[in-house]
Amino acid sequence: MPNLIVTHPLAPEDNLALYRQIGNSFGREEEAESLCERFSSALSEVKSKPFEERNVLYLIWKEPWMTVSRDTYVSRTLALAGLRTMPANAGARYPELKDLNVDGTELILLSSEPYRFTEKHRKELERHQPLPVRLIDAEMTSWYGPRAIAGLVYLAQFSSGLSSR
Repeated sequence: MPNLIVTHPLAPEDNLALYRQIGNSFGREEEAESLCERFSSALSEVKSKPFEERNVLYLIWKEPWMTVSRDTYVSRTLALAGLRTMPANAGARYPELKDLNVDGTELILLSSEPYRFTEKHRKELERHQPLPVRLIDAEMTSWYGPRAIAGLVYLAQFSSGLSSR
């Protein structure tokens, strides 16, 4: 009978338990601990940096516009690099927005998935919005597991790069 492994990480730190769970399930404890060490190192590095705090609208869908609440893995990952998702008190995990005028938002981020926002979308939004708009690699901010290690490095560079624009 096969093992069924169900995962539902809610924060970046949940990757540590995930690595160990999968490592134990497949007899790969040593490899799992190696991932834990690499992840912990990347996490410590990100947490040690002084990021500028920004309120961001992280869009994941168009027609209707949709974003992420603060009660998601994505939002908690972004927060590590000073990027606080808006709206602050969303009722749903993935709320629909009637418009993009969310009070307190300083920056709009267009994710690469599940909707594939492109440079064309970014330019279009910037023409109609008073806020800066940036594309962000959602695989690096929303995928957990081994990809989360590279994701932390990417996110730190992304957030730091916002200051220079």
